Amino acid sequence: MVIDAHFHPMFIKEVCPTPELTQRRKELMAYYKTGQMDLERTIEINKIKGVDRAILLPHDYSTKYGDRITNEEVRLLVDKSGGAFYGFAGIDPDREDALEELEHAFRDLGLSGLKLHPAKQQFYPSDEKMYPIYELCVKYNKPITFHAGMSWQPNALAEYAMPIHFEQVAKDFPQLRFCLAHMGFPWVTETAALLAKYPNMYADTSALYFDSAYEFYNYLFNKAMDVTWLDRGIRHQVMFGTNFPRWQAKRTLKAIRMLGLREETVELITGRNALEFLGEEEASWLS
Repeated sequence: MVIDAHFHPMFIKEVCPTPELTQRRKELMAYYKTGQMDLERTIEINKIKGVDRAILLPHDYSTKYGDRITNEEVRLLVDKSGGAFYGFAGIDPDREDALEELEHAFRDLGLSGLKLHPAKQQFYPSDEKMYPIYELCVKYNKPITFHAGMSWQPNALAEYAMPIHFEQVAKDFPQLRFCLAHMGFPWVTETAALLAKYPNMYADTSALYFDSAYEFYNYLFNKAMDVTWLDRGIRHQVMFGTNFPRWQAKRTLKAIRMLGLREETVELITGRNALEFLGEEEASWLS
């Protein structure tokens, strides 16, 4: 099974019904060439390109930018997907009802995890105001995907999302599984070092800053770090992710398979690690 661990639904018609909202989100998140998407067609394209399931990562920018995908909308997409999607909650930490919203998302809606964007939402991951949110994720055994590293989005400050700022969270919440999206690019060796130290930390491959997926992944895993880091060291903690709709699976899956990794490593990255991150399978490599 191939799982795309980093898939944004912000332009799917069920959660983006009007041209006005589409245009607003294009400007808010720097997706300037993207338009509305049909749900069934989106799922069909995923399957054609080799993706069996995807983790939906919504946004909640309520307090600063007045836009969000509600957790009920995410649940709707999951229910209509025929098993093609996992759904994460989106929470704005500055909302007064953030904890109530998150508990509702886990307890009542059955969502699979939480997405947070420190750079855009402008908080440091180790800020203790975030700790009740992390505690709730531990209570329900739900993982978090954090945006990490630089962001294309306007008003998204990389300072908040540098990988080193997540170490305190890993130390204080060893039972909390969380992902540093985009390998924390450009601080990729810092991300890799943290993964090597903290088994509850993951990362994903949704970092494509060259026009060639293979050239970028070759740089990321063969030049910025030695390929042995991925193939022998952190291979249980890196998940395949596209950052859809910014990039898609056809080129990125092919690029990962061209890196010369062991087949077992490819299988871990493209599917099994995501199942462990989600809590659907036990991390047997830790026993």
